[in-house]
Amino acid sequence: MASTSEQQWLEQARILVLRGDFAQAEPLLKIALTEHPRSFELRRVLAGVYRQIHRYDEAEALLRELSRESPQDAGTAFTLAELLIGQARTQAAGQVLRSCFDGGQHDPNLAIRAIELLDDADRKLDAAAIADNAIAAVPDDPRLHAYAGMLQLQLGAFERARKHHLFALEHSPKACEWHVPHGLASAQRYADAGHPDFARFRACLQRTDLSEKARASLLFALGKAHDDIGDYSNAALDFRQANAIANSLTDWSRKDWRRMVSARLATNPMTRPCPPGSGFTPIFIVGMPRSGTTLLAELLSRHAGVCNRGELPWIGRLAQQPDLSGDPSTEALTRAAAIYTAQARRDDGAEARWFVDKQPLNFRYLDLVLALFPNARIIHCIRNARDTALSLWAQSFSEDVQGYAYHFDHIAVVMRDCERLMQHWRRCFPHSIRAVHYEELVAAPDATMTALATWVGLPDAATTKAESPSISTASLWQARQPVYARSLRRWQAYAEYVPELLEFKDR
Repeated sequence: MASTSEQQWLEQARILVLRGDFAQAEPLLKIALTEHPRSFELRRVLAGVYRQIHRYDEAEALLRELSRESPQDAGTAFTLAELLIGQARTQAAGQVLRSCFDGGQHDPNLAIRAIELLDDADRKLDAAAIADNAIAAVPDDPRLHAYAGMLQLQLGAFERARKHHLFALEHSPKACEWHVPHGLASAQRYADAGHPDFARFRACLQRTDLSEKARASLLFALGKAHDDIGDYSNAALDFRQANAIANSLTDWSRKDWRRMVSARLATNPMTRPCPPGSGFTPIFIVGMPRSGTTLLAELLSRHAGVCNRGELPWIGRLAQQPDLSGDPSTEALTRAAAIYTAQARRDDGAEARWFVDKQPLNFRYLDLVLALFPNARIIHCIRNARDTALSLWAQSFSEDVQGYAYHFDHIAVVMRDCERLMQHWRRCFPHSIRAVHYEELVAAPDATMTALATWVGLPDAATTKAESPSISTASLWQARQPVYARSLRRWQAYAEYVPELLEFKDR
């Protein structure tokens, strides 16, 4: 009897996989492999089945076997990398993808896919290495230069970022759609209106083929440039036009926000928290965005034993899980705590006990935070309301959750609700929350950080480490500079041109 061909087995297996019938797909693939034991595709499909049924060790072993046989096979490399990232093994994922691209895989589309995957996993150095490798092989691809510029900006290599961004802007009309002008503006502080970027930005704004999103991004870039040189009148005009466009594009809903806040205010502390852990203390920095969260995280991360993980998405994701709503069981909380701990620790060898999560909007879920980690330390960043409102209004955000920032009425609502929620949590958890005022931090950083380190429980208040390797928020330029007081009461320079600021309470 003639054996079934490899292609016939693959077709049968893929039908079962598409149906989601993994229980039947696994034995079928094993039978197929008895006839075609070295089939690359049959083994790869079986690895995918193992992944779907959560047999991750078997999936990884099979994928690594395939990767050894064909190191430049992108399909295997991406599947293995995604599996590893799902297990918080981001360093291992970076090694897998770098091996694939270092060994000769230089397809620009695949390189961009790898860059995006590793950027999302906070493996900026690995992503930048793949970008550099791809550019060395395909030096004239403006998309690769745009991505390389984005990564170098986050890594603090501002001159390299500018070179890549300029190449992209000069070689592709789509560069504005990739927000390259905004990257250029973010890479430096302008000294005078004679800088060629001003002419570049104005020339781009004359184009009639730009999307509204690209036009808004350009206006934010030009506004930032005008702000740098103290031309607040023109900066205000730029920001006003940018915000009007961005506000028309956002899906942010004031009604949904208020509904969420009302529900959060009605909650009581969870009655069955996880038992306190040892060797892992998360530090959550919360408050309004643009209130000093990035600066504070950066200063904390310079202490021995502290690792800054940036803005982790995991508390918000966990809060949406049905088994964590209401008053969840200890078992459900323990599982969630394990997920968060793994994602914070990762596999990059960070020798730390304290892990900083500076996602400011975690202020929505502090009951969940302290149910997962009763030993967590919550730091509430507070800044002058007018300065905060102006700083939000002057930023172009990539996340929909920040859509309120494009209208002062919405900013006022979120600011007020942030304070209401923080008052609620302070009543519930008075010993776990400490406020830090931005104005005090920049006026007396050493004294403020010494007191904060003592409260957190750090063993030594002296800073001992260099700055974080990457920063991916709107504060990336400022956080790389020495602590300065230039932004204190910045709103006063705009009061004449942005009278809406006067509606916010000054303190």
